[in-house]
Amino acid sequence: MTSSADTPADERQRFLSLLAAAVEDQTFTKLVLAKPRGGEVDAASRVTIRPIVLRDQPQLNIVHTHATRDVTKNLPVAEALAAIGDWVGLAFSRAYLFTATEEVQLLVSKKGQQTLRRTPLVGAANKPAPTASHDRPKHRFVDIDRPFLTALGVTDAQHRLIPAMARKWKQINKFVEVLDHALASTPLKDQPQLKVADFGSGKGYLTFALHDHLRHTLGLSAEVTGVELREDMVALCNGAADRLALQGLNFEQGDVSTRPPEAVDVMIALHACDTATDHAIHTGLRAGAQIIMCSPCCHKELRPQLLSPHPLRPILKHGVHLGQQAEMLTDGLRAMLLDACGYDTQVFEFVALEHTNKNKMILAVKRASTSAADEQVWQQIREIKGFYGIRDQCLETLLLADRAVVA
Repeated sequence: MTSSADTPADERQRFLSLLAAAVEDQTFTKLVLAKPRGGEVDAASRVTIRPIVLRDQPQLNIVHTHATRDVTKNLPVAEALAAIGDWVGLAFSRAYLFTATEEVQLLVSKKGQQTLRRTPLVGAANKPAPTASHDRPKHRFVDIDRPFLTALGVTDAQHRLIPAMARKWKQINKFVEVLDHALASTPLKDQPQLKVADFGSGKGYLTFALHDHLRHTLGLSAEVTGVELREDMVALCNGAADRLALQGLNFEQGDVSTRPPEAVDVMIALHACDTATDHAIHTGLRAGAQIIMCSPCCHKELRPQLLSPHPLRPILKHGVHLGQQAEMLTDGLRAMLLDACGYDTQVFEFVALEHTNKNKMILAVKRASTSAADEQVWQQIREIKGFYGIRDQCLETLLLADRAVVA
């Protein structure tokens, strides 16, 4: 942990004074601390502080975000401010203070150089005073008042959620939460530059959210590219990014199955149909991505291959069972293939079924080194294919072609 003597007191103390004043006059809405400076294992990747009232007493709610969990504490104001004083600019090199009238940023370089930025909020004078009830909405990784949400039609001009977009809003937050935890478990969290590719970016909801989280919340220098087949969607997203003057965000027209791989740190493909998910994963692997995130859509390739004579044929003759089995096998094999390529892979429910039926996520984080067990996974894949009578699986075919070229 960095000591108080390592950082000059001028801009840091000014920031803390602004925080204390905002808490005192009840204009304080949120404080986010990001980019930890220490090297402790299991250290929090971010701390979020909000005002609450508990048993008629003002307190500060503090959420420490770790790679696999959140730790929440409620502290009296004086005690909380003392703790925050030990974190701002010392344990964390990025601090973002939000009040009813402005946003204040404190940035501390590796050499200890401090930069303080104050940005007035547009229309702040007309906003109602913040409330601090303990019955606050659930902590979100994306603030409802972010401008990109209004530009994409998720919120209205007063930053109120449009009811028809409630499911999309929940999906956006869950996506950012999953990626945030994945980043915290890799060296990428300390990397000065990040390159991200989102294949099948569509209208850009998640692409914009990711860019906003990396740049605005975490204070990282990130270049985010959305790749979409439909030219009208590309034009729409680039237009919104231009209007918001968002640096490091652009959209390109392209097909993931034919796009040459470029080096990226994070590869995303959400709801890419059928084998487009396989091509996206393959592109991410060839591009050396540390993190690969996919939410598959459609599972057509294996379904007809499961109709051959087989012990499970009496069960699979029912269409619903055949579809479920094809989905499980397709995504299970994808996860195993990622494991075989040196990744730690999870398959889990992305959001609840009441929000979307496309709710499965494949998350793969690259291991520091390969293992002899990777070849055992290839053997297991062959055994599973043999049991079910599967002849072809797109991702495996692509990877075997790569291995043949190397050999």
